[in-house]
Amino acid sequence: MAWRIRRVVTGHDAQGRSTFIMDGLAPNIKEMASMPGVALTDLWETTTAPADNTGTADAAARPVKLEPPQVGSILRIVEFPPDTMWQGADAAKAFESIGAGHAPDAHSDDPMRHKTSTIDYIVVLKGEIYAILDTGETLLKAGDVLVQRGTMHSWSVRGTEPCIVAAILIGATPHA
Repeated sequence: MAWRIRRVVTGHDAQGRSTFIMDGLAPNIKEMASMPGVALTDLWETTTAPADNTGTADAAARPVKLEPPQVGSILRIVEFPPDTMWQGADAAKAFESIGAGHAPDAHSDDPMRHKTSTIDYIVVLKGEIYAILDTGETLLKAGDVLVQRGTMHSWSVRGTEPCIVAAILIGATPHA
């Protein structure tokens, strides 16, 4: 069962005053059927830069996809279970289910190894997770922040508790 997140969104009323336009559990959750325990909760998406703050529509009311639009962003909570829960799962199918069949590294023995055309600000909210790159790995703990700049990477939760991260993904020019 995915961790449920309360999402509060502000906007403007008809008189131009600041107001709360949404307050409740975030409805846009994708629990990865092919990777038990992995869950993505998208809280908001922008499709332009600068972002458009008009209107009251739910900008996250669309299918969950890995990457934002090239000039947009996604605010997401990701729940990673311990590796033992999903090792051997069909990672390719999971990436396909979020419109990212292009992202995995087909030459790696790590099925979660992938690259996106984004800059990601990752904040560990709960638990611990290893960020794995070509040249090594580092353990991230609650309160740590990773700035992931379109690099080939993977994740590993080696303990017995899930890790929950907040991720802000912003479209970026891909590195060759």
